[in-house]
Amino acid sequence: MAGSNKNPKVDFFFDKTSKWQEEYGQLRKIVLDCGLDEELKWGCPCYAFQKSNVVLIHGFKDYCALLFMKGALLHDASGILIQQTENVQSARQVRFTNVSEIKKLAATIKAYIHDAIEIEKAGLKVELKTAREYPVPKEFQAQLDNDANLKAAFDALTPGRQKGYLFYFSQAKQSKTREARVEKYIPHILDGKGIDD
Repeated sequence: MAGSNKNPKVDFFFDKTSKWQEEYGQLRKIVLDCGLDEELKWGCPCYAFQKSNVVLIHGFKDYCALLFMKGALLHDASGILIQQTENVQSARQVRFTNVSEIKKLAATIKAYIHDAIEIEKAGLKVELKTAREYPVPKEFQAQLDNDANLKAAFDALTPGRQKGYLFYFSQAKQSKTREARVEKYIPHILDGKGIDD
């Protein structure tokens, strides 16, 4: 595959002073060499194959990373892919703390990108968990069991809204906190709203 042209709309990301400026530049060079189209999405350089997002470059305080959108489908022969949190279902990161790591892994990174392109060509999709597969915290289940209107309202929510509530309620470590969260959001659920509405 021939390399792609840089997108001038994305240049500012690489030109601005950043802790990871040199690393970003090296990652850009590697990714563009794989023939992907460069765009700016979510404030980050994003690389697509036939309009399907494949990989994105982003940075954090302690590392910069390449984020493979469907990384869960990649065969991670080198053991370099990281799932950011247990709730990230599709994306996987390769993290870097210096430019020499990137240069050392350049051939491996290109191989992973080419595999990710093949995943897009094949039209593969990550099987995402449904709302039913998320655990219902016992504090919320007790409310659902005792209030038929609440149960009906929750069941009527979109799967995404259901997941949002279950995830938020489950994140609290203490039962007391979970109870408080459930109590706070019962009116939202009864109104047919999502957690962020």
